[in-house]
Amino acid sequence: MRTLLATAATIALAVSGGTAAYGAEAVPARGQPGYPTIAWGECTDAGLQSRKAECGFLTVPLDYSSPTGKTIKLAVSRIKHTVPDGKYQGVMLINPGGPGASGLNLSALGENVPNGGGAGYDWIGFDPRGVGSSRPKLTCDSKYQGYNRPAYVPSTPALEQVWLKRSRDYAAACARNGGALLDNLRTVDTVRDMERLRAALGAEQISFYGYSYGTYIGQVYATLHPDRVRRMVLDGVVNPDRVWYDSNLDQDRAFDRNIKIYFGWLAEHDKQYHLGRTGATVEKLFYAEQAKMARKPAGGVIGPDELTDVFLQAGYYVFGWDSVATAFSSWVNGSDPAPLRKLFDASNSQEKGADNGYAVYLGVQCTDTRWPMSWEKWRTDNWRVHKAAPFETWGNAWYNAPCLTWAGKAGTPVRVEGTKVPPILLISETLDAATPFSGALEVRKRFPRSALIEGVGGTTHAGSLFGNACVDNVIADYLASGELPRRVKANRADKRCKPLSPPDPSAAKAKRAENGASLSRLELQKLIAAH
Repeated sequence: MRTLLATAATIALAVSGGTAAYGAEAVPARGQPGYPTIAWGECTDAGLQSRKAECGFLTVPLDYSSPTGKTIKLAVSRIKHTVPDGKYQGVMLINPGGPGASGLNLSALGENVPNGGGAGYDWIGFDPRGVGSSRPKLTCDSKYQGYNRPAYVPSTPALEQVWLKRSRDYAAACARNGGALLDNLRTVDTVRDMERLRAALGAEQISFYGYSYGTYIGQVYATLHPDRVRRMVLDGVVNPDRVWYDSNLDQDRAFDRNIKIYFGWLAEHDKQYHLGRTGATVEKLFYAEQAKMARKPAGGVIGPDELTDVFLQAGYYVFGWDSVATAFSSWVNGSDPAPLRKLFDASNSQEKGADNGYAVYLGVQCTDTRWPMSWEKWRTDNWRVHKAAPFETWGNAWYNAPCLTWAGKAGTPVRVEGTKVPPILLISETLDAATPFSGALEVRKRFPRSALIEGVGGTTHAGSLFGNACVDNVIADYLASGELPRRVKANRADKRCKPLSPPDPSAAKAKRAENGASLSRLELQKLIAAH
């Protein structure tokens, strides 16, 4: 999955005895050498400071097969419960997805739970190994995803070879910079880190809130440590059967469908955007503009790849539909490339270390399980999918292509299984492209005490606690009391809600005039985590 990366997936384990193989590492007993601790202090982030959060570092083994060997540090934040201690609900760990997304600031997420449903928890944000403020921070080539890239679609053998070389070079840069870290970035390593974090917090059990790829972390943690789970919310549910090569091909088809839905929405609002009166007309315009940009990039920098990347945001979420439409309209109708460039730059920084999220994404995905090593298979599969779903298939293929020569050793996925896990809450919109709804149904089947909420007909990925009262109030009730919607017998959602609504272009225009229509910092962080 391409990062905005909210991302997808699971770990599957050799069927017999697999859980024990990953769950055997014991956390040192309290008072013994190596027992995990955190020295809490003041946070450096202004937003966390304003909320009186505490921050610190958790030291964990780099390689859990050598627990007394080299160590690394994970950045952790905590915002404590605000209810009386007698109503304390325990700790709530959060992961925003990716892989590779920073979760340090998401200790603030609890304030978004309505009706005070999050007030009973200590909310724990953390940057997974290799990410953000954790040490070391993996970065390989900060300009890799910047401007002046070759066209995604390898229409000639020479173009294909250029991309293969770029992918090899990036993987080699990560091998040089990452060293032994690359062998220790699998989802099971994060699960082991969470066990250390649980112990450092003095908790017998944890609750967990996972978005996108974070739902896969939650599945694996619950499989390996069912007795340590108190409550769990998984939004944008990864299908554990499809990790990871197959899940990316699934996404290609789903994003192509969603971008057509978006083109239809643009056509419905032709009076505002002037891009065409039918979805087919808007689609034709999009690909025509891509072809023009291949010959002469807009503003000298926005080529077909950059236009795909900008529009990809609309395939993930309805939140940015107006921003993308306004930027594209400014170019098509006013020859102004600046709004498109601003949107591209917002999620494709080229500052030093800016590729951290992407590097860790590869570090996890390339080693959670073994990828096909035959480029011929990649070529055949991606051309086949591209024929039916051309929007971002090849962009996604090249995003993942460093896995062909990745230095880290691939592991065996955990077989996700939740028969011993207490009731958990699953959330998905029907047309989520990043983590298709079929994955939520599969996880619901594997966790027989779970309940699934569906945003019927919606296209937004991992959008809970964004203001949909039908969804968010269920979350609040579950976190406060453990109560879930009644589970139905059929293979479907247990509660159905209206999805998050697309923006009203006239209202969005007024808001832009008032304040620039910017999303909140928390919203932006979640969106970036999910792309």
